[in-house]
Amino acid sequence: MTPRGHWAIAAACVRLAFAAAGPVVTKVEPPDWVAEPNGITLRILATGRNLDGAAVRSRFRTGPVTVSPSGTHLFVDLVIPPHAAPGKCPLEISTSGGTATAPFSLAPPLASAGRFQGFSSDDVVYLIMPDRFANGDTANDDPPVSPGLHDRAKSRYYHGGDFQGIIQRLPYLQDLGVTALWLTPIYDNANRLNERETYNQQAITDYHGYGAVDFYGVEEHFGSLEKFRELVDQAHARGIKVIQDQVANHTCPYHPWVQDPPTPAWFHGSEAHHVPNNWRTWTLIDPHATPQMQRSTLDGWFVDILPDLNQDDPEVARYLIQNTLWWIGRTGIDGIRQDTLPYAPRAFWRDWTAAIRARFPRSNVVGEVFDGDPALVSFFQGGARRFDGIDTGIDSLFDFPLHYAIRKVFTGAAGFPELARTLGHDYLYGDASRLVTFVDLHDVARFMNEPGATMDSLGRVFTFLMTARGIPMIYYGDEIGLAGGNDPDNRRDFPGGWQEDARNAFEASGRTAEQQALFEHLRRLTRLRAALEPLRRGAMKHLLVEEQAYAFARVTPRGRVLVVFNNSSEPATLRIPLEGSTISDGAALTDALGQAPPARAEHGVAEVRLRARSAAIYH
Repeated sequence: MTPRGHWAIAAACVRLAFAAAGPVVTKVEPPDWVAEPNGITLRILATGRNLDGAAVRSRFRTGPVTVSPSGTHLFVDLVIPPHAAPGKCPLEISTSGGTATAPFSLAPPLASAGRFQGFSSDDVVYLIMPDRFANGDTANDDPPVSPGLHDRAKSRYYHGGDFQGIIQRLPYLQDLGVTALWLTPIYDNANRLNERETYNQQAITDYHGYGAVDFYGVEEHFGSLEKFRELVDQAHARGIKVIQDQVANHTCPYHPWVQDPPTPAWFHGSEAHHVPNNWRTWTLIDPHATPQMQRSTLDGWFVDILPDLNQDDPEVARYLIQNTLWWIGRTGIDGIRQDTLPYAPRAFWRDWTAAIRARFPRSNVVGEVFDGDPALVSFFQGGARRFDGIDTGIDSLFDFPLHYAIRKVFTGAAGFPELARTLGHDYLYGDASRLVTFVDLHDVARFMNEPGATMDSLGRVFTFLMTARGIPMIYYGDEIGLAGGNDPDNRRDFPGGWQEDARNAFEASGRTAEQQALFEHLRRLTRLRAALEPLRRGAMKHLLVEEQAYAFARVTPRGRVLVVFNNSSEPATLRIPLEGSTISDGAALTDALGQAPPARAEHGVAEVRLRARSAAIYH
C-alpha cells in the first residue's frame, strides 16, 4: 500500500472516531430567559464539539437544527409558550455518538414598576467607567481566572473600580442631583493581556469594557451579574436610572468566534483577510455613494484589529437583538447606550429598536455618532425615513456638534454665535430635545485640559448644560474639575475611590476651595433644573446673541425662564429683547443663582447687569 493510501485510511479512522464520540456542549447562549407572559421563540446558540447531526429536545417545542461546518456550533429555535413556569429546563442534545445535557432555565420576570423606565430631558446623566470610579471590593482586584491584569501604576491596566464601589457612592450621586447613570460596558473581557493592541510596544488590558469575549458574561473585575442587579435595584431605590453601554459592532480580537465563527459570514472577513475601517462616515449620508464606497466604513475592522460583526447575517442580527433584550429583562436597566452606531447597517438598527420597543416600550436608546457635523449626526435619529427608506428608531444621540461648540465658546476660542449657529441646525433632528448634551466623556481629553479652560469657565459650561435644551450629561470627576489629556489620561481614578488615596474628593473635606465651589455650583444647578420645569421641557428661544453675551428663554405653557451669559472680562449691562419669551411687561426677574441683581421687564425689554464672566438664571 502506498503512503497516500495509509494517510487516507488514517484520516477516515479519525473521522469515524469523531463521529462515534458523543456531543460536548460548553456554552449555551442565551443561558436563560425570563418567563414571558406572551411567550417567545428564542434562537439558541450552543457551542461545543461533535455536534454534527445533532437533534435537540426540551420540555418546550424545538425547531430544526443547524450545525456549523466545524461541528462546534448549533442553532435551534426554542418555542417557549405563554405563561411558562420558571425553573430549570435543560436541553438534551443527541447524536449517533450519545447525548449531552446543556443547562437552560426560565427566570421569574422582574416587576416592571420602577424598572425599564427610559430616560428623558427630565434627567441628569452621569457617566462612569466602573474600573476608575471606586473600589468597593478588593477581593475582585486580581481574580484567579485573570491574574496579573491589575496595576494602578499602569494607565491601561485594571485599577480595581467595581459595582460595589458604585453602590457605596450612590448617596453621593443622589446628593449631586444625578438621576441616571451611564456605565461603560460591563461585558466579560479577555482574561489575558491584549497583545494585539499595544502602545509604546506595551500590551494593555481591556479594562474599558469595549473588547467583549462573552456578550452574556460580566467582567469579573467588576463583580457578578447578581452584584450588577443589586446596583440597578439600589440605584432605582434612590430615584436613579441605569443606562447600559452595549457594543453591537465588534468584538475583542480574542473572542473565541474569531478562530471559530458560528456561521461562515459571522464577521466581515477574517483575522487574516479583512478591510480596515477608514472612518469615512460621510459616505453613509451621501445619496450618491455606492456600496463599494461605504464598504470599509460598514465592514471594516476598527483600528485594523477589532473583528467586525456582520449584522446582515440573520443569525448575527438575531443573536445581538436577543442579547439586548436579555440584558434589559434580566437586570431591570432603563436604557441602552449603543457604541459606534454608524458602523452597522441602518436596517439592523431599525429591527433592533423595534424589538426593544415591542418588549419594553418605555426603554430607550442613545447612540454614539462621533462627529461634529449635525447633518451626519441627525441622519441617525429615528422618527422619519431618510432617503434610504429607513427609520432607525434611535431615540437619542450624543450632541457632538454642540460639544465642540461649547468647548470653543467657553475657552474663549470662539464667540457665542458659534453656539447659536450650532443650535440653529436643530431643524435637522426629529427631536433635538432628546439629544444628550455634554462637554466631556471618556473618548476626548477633558475640558480642563483645553487651553483657556478654568474652573470658572467649567462652571459656566455647567450652567449652559443644565439650562439649554437636551439631556445633560456629566462625566465622572467633572464636578470637581478633574483634569486629563487624551485616552487614557482622561480616565484617571476618582480621588477617594480607593482606601489608599491621599484625599477623598467624595467628601467636602477632600476638595480644594475651587473644587468645592464648582461642586456646589453644579449641585445648585441640578436642583434648579429639577424645580423649574421650563429648564427641562421648555422650548428654547434665542433672544440675544453677541460675541461675548448670550441670552435665551425656556418656555412652557406653565412657566418661563430667562438665561443670560456674559463671557467678557468686564461687567456688562445688557438690554435683552423679550419677544417670543412670553415674559410680559412688569414681570420681576430674580437670579436663581444669586449672582446678578434683580431686573424688570419693561417695554418688551429686560435690562440686566452681570458680573464679568458670569451667568444668571432669571425666573
